[in-house]
Amino acid sequence: MRATTQLLNKGVLGRSWDELARRTSIAFKLEAVKGPQGPRPLYDFNSPSAISSCILMSDATIGGSSVANLDLDSPSSTSSQAYARFHGSISTALPSDKPTIQRTGYAAFRTPNQHPTLLGRSYWDIDPYTYLAMRIKSDGRAYFINVQTDGVEPSDLHQHRLFASRPGEWETILIRWNDFVRTNFGFVVEPQTELLRQKVKTVGIGLTDRKEGPFEMCIERIWATNDVEEGDTIVDKNKAMSEAPSVEGQLRTRKGEKIHW
Repeated sequence: MRATTQLLNKGVLGRSWDELARRTSIAFKLEAVKGPQGPRPLYDFNSPSAISSCILMSDATIGGSSVANLDLDSPSSTSSQAYARFHGSISTALPSDKPTIQRTGYAAFRTPNQHPTLLGRSYWDIDPYTYLAMRIKSDGRAYFINVQTDGVEPSDLHQHRLFASRPGEWETILIRWNDFVRTNFGFVVEPQTELLRQKVKTVGIGLTDRKEGPFEMCIERIWATNDVEEGDTIVDKNKAMSEAPSVEGQLRTRKGEKIHW
């Protein structure tokens, strides 16, 4: 069998070596038995290529008027590294030339699809970790975290509200992987199944509260961890569901029942 150009290029070989080194390190350190010895980085938003590789989405693709941007901002006195600024404006105006479109007012982005290696398709295996961690600065709007795995149904997402305890300030948010809710096109799927932790493909952030006006969410990095440091915010799902106000764009079952965060 002849090797393809894609498999022979330096990028694939480099990724394959990195993945082999990671697996070898896990074996030698007995992490499968003892547990991981530290957090696992998933994505850093600290370079032009990291930003340009992300997938940006909004209702503009179906004729809507919402505007979404993802830009690289330099480190500042409040940020230790460069970061991504997800910003724009939400509009619920319907396109006049597309009468079949009945709902607009959303924007989102996600990390890029992971490239293949010589060892096969590449995924994030977060099975040994309790939390998804994000370093963010939010404007306080009702964002969602979207996790895509290599599940049976490609359009499924696992979602969770992104609660910021200190809007306007940098903070580290921790969310238990087990607290994510399986959805399909915005509806909660029944019966629920656990997130496929060995095959996480992408992580993203979306805004669907349908409140017209500007938005801004800044993010430094995403990682998987078991460690909780002083000042970190652990999102308690039950407390959040009882205390958070009901918002437009929240998750519903196909029967129309709201999921209160």
